[in-house]
Amino acid sequence: MTDATPTAAPLPARTALAQRLKNPALLLVPAVVFLALIYVFPLIDLFRVSMSGPTWSTYFERVFSVPLYWESLLRTMQIAFTVACLCVLLGYPTALLIHRTRGLTQILIATAVILPYFIAILIRTYAWMVLLGRNGPINKLLQMLGLIDTPIGLLFNRGSVLLGMTAVLLPLMVLTIYASVSRLDQGLTRAALASGAGPLAVFWRVLLPLTLPGIGAGFLLVFVAGIGFFITPTLLGGPGDQMFAMHITQQADSITGEGFLQALAVVLLVITLIVVGIAGRIMGFEFIWGGGKMDAGARSRAAARKPAARARRRGPGMVIADLLGWPILRIMGRLPAGWGRWTVRGMGGFVVATLVIPIIVVMIISFSKASYLTFPPPDWSMRWYEKFFSDSNWMTAFWNSLAIACLSAVISVSLGATAAMGIVRSDIRYKSALMLLLVSPMIVPPVVLGLSLYSLFLNVGLTGTYLGLAAAHAIGGIPIVVVIVAASLQAVDRRLEQGAAVHGASPLTVFRTVTLPAIAPGLGAAIFFAFLHSFDELVLSLFLSSPRMKTLPLMLWADINYQLNPVLAVVSTLEVLLVVGGIILARPVLARGRAA
Repeated sequence: MTDATPTAAPLPARTALAQRLKNPALLLVPAVVFLALIYVFPLIDLFRVSMSGPTWSTYFERVFSVPLYWESLLRTMQIAFTVACLCVLLGYPTALLIHRTRGLTQILIATAVILPYFIAILIRTYAWMVLLGRNGPINKLLQMLGLIDTPIGLLFNRGSVLLGMTAVLLPLMVLTIYASVSRLDQGLTRAALASGAGPLAVFWRVLLPLTLPGIGAGFLLVFVAGIGFFITPTLLGGPGDQMFAMHITQQADSITGEGFLQALAVVLLVITLIVVGIAGRIMGFEFIWGGGKMDAGARSRAAARKPAARARRRGPGMVIADLLGWPILRIMGRLPAGWGRWTVRGMGGFVVATLVIPIIVVMIISFSKASYLTFPPPDWSMRWYEKFFSDSNWMTAFWNSLAIACLSAVISVSLGATAAMGIVRSDIRYKSALMLLLVSPMIVPPVVLGLSLYSLFLNVGLTGTYLGLAAAHAIGGIPIVVVIVAASLQAVDRRLEQGAAVHGASPLTVFRTVTLPAIAPGLGAAIFFAFLHSFDELVLSLFLSSPRMKTLPLMLWADINYQLNPVLAVVSTLEVLLVVGGIILARPVLARGRAA
């Protein structure tokens, strides 16, 4: 008996170890380790350096005492808030227009909104520079109508900054609000109309309150993105329109900026985190990735709070709204129903035109024979395409971007897809917290991330290398992959996987034969968008590239700042064709996914 006991004891231990190794939660480890080493630790070091002065607050006191930086910070908040308000005003009717149309019309409108969202910010900003230029179509249209005699300066002022930023961020708002509108129960609006409420009353008392979470999420996403904006204000604004992020990039090459430069970045980051923290406290951090709570325990706690919320629902504010609002709405309800319908169509059509026309104008200019930017072109030619493809600098930058984007997509999909599997298929606690870590790079201003990575990459010799730029771009690619693949996994019927496992299939076989075919459409989309994110990345490349390593966005940025010519329109056109081609190639995969 004494000899048998030691030989039997190791078996349960090996079995327990094997079971632990099969835990899907382990799939989170590679992505978490990668983000910890190349994302979290550099940000922590950024905080350390910013406090390395004679006292921990030395550099921060300078930030808030120098009028240049303090006024720039206030200006940044004001511009970001104004842009968010404009996006809500224009984005809500556009989302309603997409929701209310059907068939081919709905597809065309949705495509016109979605397509610009995936085109690089630099290219969309360049399109507005063409449109607002002295020889641009707007000035020529005003002259043709007799409203002006000579071209006027429409660029380099606050109005052009607001217009450009709103146009760039508007698709994000529309998509966020549309996701909220599309989930509404249409029976509620029909019931309100059947009860005698007018269209405006239905909108005010039914549609608007139910879509407020989507409006709030879109507002916050646009506001947070606007705080860290750098490209559009630099190209479209004047000296009085400098935003806070621009000071970081302007001083990034200064040797004497050590410490103070990091303090500028920390201030921008802390303000962003405060805004996101307040928003997460009010509406949950799920607004960042547009999904529900990943933690079942959180869902149960939220459900337990619902009775108390219902008990507090009719407060003094609601009573006052009922007493004052309903009489006003009854009067407004006498207006013809067509007023609201045509308002939605008019504003939605204006938004679609605002998003699409600049891109079309740039594509037309790429075939111009003129040596400068003018619209319409005086004559047609392929000379600028020939110049692009024959210029060794442009082609080298193109192949650099292509190689970096492919490598970055591999890193992003490898880490992001496994992390999504770990999030969705494991039973670990604090899933929402882990999901927040995985998608948090989406809310960190790119200039802050670029500055934090610069010191790390300089020390390990990754500056100006394919691997370094690909890894940096993957920080932003992983959240895209996680969100897309997690949504695809949640749509897979787990009973199919369980059935395969019951019949003896290994976890790898279950994934290969059941899970992978089911999520193939989402995985294909994740690969494409991770590639596109890296191919278009400019801000991180500004910090981490070298004179010998130029990417296509860097070449485009240099030429936009120093010489505007139709070669830039050629690059923009090829970018648009890349996005359109990727979406067309993804359609068969999506069709197979729907058929399955």
